[in-house]
Amino acid sequence: MDLLAHATENAGIIVRDAVRHPADAPALLVYDLQSPLSRVLAQAYKAVLPRARLVDFDRAGVDATKDAMNACVPGELVVLVQSTNFRLNEFRIRVELFARGLKVVEHGHLNRIPPAQEAMYVAALGFHPERDGAVGERLKERLDRCSSARVLCDGTELRYETGMMPAKLNTGKYAGVKNVGGGFPIGEVFTEPADLAKVNGELLVFGFAPDDHLVRIVEPFKLGVKDGLVSDWSAAPEAFARVMDLVAAHEPPLVREFGLGLNPAMDRHRIINDITAYERMTGLHVSVGAKHPIYAKPGLSRKHGRYHIDVFVDVRQVLLDDDVVFRDGAYVV
Repeated sequence: MDLLAHATENAGIIVRDAVRHPADAPALLVYDLQSPLSRVLAQAYKAVLPRARLVDFDRAGVDATKDAMNACVPGELVVLVQSTNFRLNEFRIRVELFARGLKVVEHGHLNRIPPAQEAMYVAALGFHPERDGAVGERLKERLDRCSSARVLCDGTELRYETGMMPAKLNTGKYAGVKNVGGGFPIGEVFTEPADLAKVNGELLVFGFAPDDHLVRIVEPFKLGVKDGLVSDWSAAPEAFARVMDLVAAHEPPLVREFGLGLNPAMDRHRIINDITAYERMTGLHVSVGAKHPIYAKPGLSRKHGRYHIDVFVDVRQVLLDDDVVFRDGAYVV
């Protein structure tokens, strides 16, 4: 199957099975043509949404784009296909559209996807809420009731001697939630320790994404964690050591997010360099730094934390209490 045909098939899954928008219903497609992948996805959504009003952002400009969005009525779908991200001044696109009761499908920073990774990105868009999302629901149930967790890598163990915060799902099921849609690709269940100070041990890291949001893959190296803080990064490569030095200079290098990616198109060996896509990869990532936009903790503002560095774990097993839920690259719940 060629790239456009596969993109059209998977755009159909997103529209039909995730956001559940009838193909013949009104919609708005805002796109640019600045990258090969944006051109492919624009064509795919035009085929899937034949009644969509079309806005080429570079031709229309900011004001006409805002006018098109303002003309949408609650329940309509807005699809955003962006090589970078559309600059609409203070207009926070997805937040504003959600506030108006609109469904949103957003593809951002497509210019970060090199040609060799385009097919993998398109494959990741095929995550199906029912077929692939059921694992996430079972993981959420286990995460929400566990009282401890362990992360085992080759020769290391990271112990969570605490329960987890109520887990959040990003699996394309929006029944009963206020906002329908979000950023794509999808496929993740995430949480964080209820008590951040009860995390101790070591883990192996094979990748990370600093502030440029591009994933670096490296030879696995060891991180030490004590009382919820990264305490030892002496084995890290220079690029990660610079990141850690920067984080530690401004705020506690906390281990916060506990993210279990579910998307079968990406894993330890199938890499997409854009972090907004790759954090859905099958496996575990944690965050380093004080920032987390979802979970609040005493003394840690959701707005004032500075760093959220995604770190990808070379994990062999994940145990919740004494039950193995992930082993050798696959979920076993």
